[in-house]
Amino acid sequence: MIKNISISLTPADAADEAQVKKYIAAECGVAPERISDYTIQKRSIDARSRQARIIIQAQIFIDEVPAEAPAFDPQLQDVSNAPHIVIVGAGPAGLFAALQLITLGYKPIILERGKDVRSRRRDLAAMNKEGIVNPESNYCFGEGGAGTYSDGKLYTRSTKRGNVQRILQLFHYFGAEANILFDAHPHIGTNKLPQIITAMRQQIMDCGGDVLFETKLTDILLNGDKITGIKTASGDTIDCTSVILATGHSARDIFTLLHRKNIMVECKPFALGVRIEHPQLIIDQSQYHCNVRDPYLPPASYSLVAQENGRGVFSFCMCPGGIIAPAATAPGEIVVNGWSPSKRNNPFANSGTVVAVDERDFAAYGFTGPLAAMRYQQMVEQKAFAIGGGNLVAPAQRMTDFTNNKVSSTLPDCSYLPGIHSAAISEVLPKEVNAALKKAVVDFGKKMKGYFTNEAILVATESRTSSPVRIPRDKDTLQHVQIKGLYPCAEGAGYAGGIVSAAIDGERCAEAAVASFVKK
Repeated sequence: MIKNISISLTPADAADEAQVKKYIAAECGVAPERISDYTIQKRSIDARSRQARIIIQAQIFIDEVPAEAPAFDPQLQDVSNAPHIVIVGAGPAGLFAALQLITLGYKPIILERGKDVRSRRRDLAAMNKEGIVNPESNYCFGEGGAGTYSDGKLYTRSTKRGNVQRILQLFHYFGAEANILFDAHPHIGTNKLPQIITAMRQQIMDCGGDVLFETKLTDILLNGDKITGIKTASGDTIDCTSVILATGHSARDIFTLLHRKNIMVECKPFALGVRIEHPQLIIDQSQYHCNVRDPYLPPASYSLVAQENGRGVFSFCMCPGGIIAPAATAPGEIVVNGWSPSKRNNPFANSGTVVAVDERDFAAYGFTGPLAAMRYQQMVEQKAFAIGGGNLVAPAQRMTDFTNNKVSSTLPDCSYLPGIHSAAISEVLPKEVNAALKKAVVDFGKKMKGYFTNEAILVATESRTSSPVRIPRDKDTLQHVQIKGLYPCAEGAGYAGGIVSAAIDGERCAEAAVASFVKK
């Protein structure tokens, strides 16, 4: 007999397999020895009451041994001599597009401006220790894209866009732990992602695909409205008729190239603000209603939303037990992001806290046209650099000092390794963002006990929440609305937000490119 059940357990019981089986048997009304096996389908935390509970949904096998489930098979094949399709960018969209092309019998040629994950680490160390930015190799550019060294959160609401479970299965196939297949908010961790990304790249190459590092796209060659090839910074030309453009939300040179060549791009609203960091203990106490977090519970997270002055303000990319990282892609700018290791065992919790901005805001500062949002974004990042302490030292302010227009006389310990400098955040953020953020942190404090405190610190600036440009494409063919054979993809094109949704869009663009290729 097979039953599907849902049980609520204490964290300690949920961590003990014998106890889980005991409660399963009780829920099913049978003796524990009659439970032949069970499969967890979903696991989540319910912290609404004073005692947090673990909710497990499972399929139970009573008095029968389940048939052995077939191993996941991505159906990869040798494509060494197959027709090729070029992919620009080796982030999640590019890598999953490549894997899907291989499944469909086509050879991917991936161009990545940055370095492989191992070589990339040295450039990240230079950012953190010396404040040196390599414009081609940083937290945004390089193998695996921004996600590799920025956490590996796999939670998405984009279930209507594609097969989320397949994406998770592929991550598991390449080395991620099995819990990503059933946890409500799956997370890999920055310490584990590089090995997984490396395994994906090796598989692509073993199947006959090419992965070209430190190879930067500098031109798209056209014959009328059709792609005929691409050019790289080294002067090489690659002939091709299909290009999946998966360059990420920070490839400003690509947006500028498209605009210069009269390939349509559009200004896109986005959101910007700060990273807010609390001691993790404060977040645990608030969310778990405790003095000390149960050791069987993970560090607590939060998600907050408000409407202030007619603008949406929201927490973004929350990193429990995390670290604030420098995410600039050019000298002379300050950008911050956050990440957590797999154990989420750092003493701080940080989250982007950002305010929606649009064309009216960009125009108020003199920015108009398709690249207006990008220029506005640059302005704020450069202002943060000017007000900071040099060498990527970021402007920072205690939370209640920020709302009281008071420059902090002291700053608490902070996880941001390049360092922080006491400054008025209002001098960094545009006035419309500053005003909405001031109201929001007070309102968030009313929703979440302990949130509004001078033990929390605001670090500027969180500005790469999404692409400031949309590259328009046909909703059916996924080709650019003007250029045949060009497939704008994922975050950099304005069609995804996060690792899983970017991976899904990469697969969709690969399928569309193959469908078009077949018709030629």
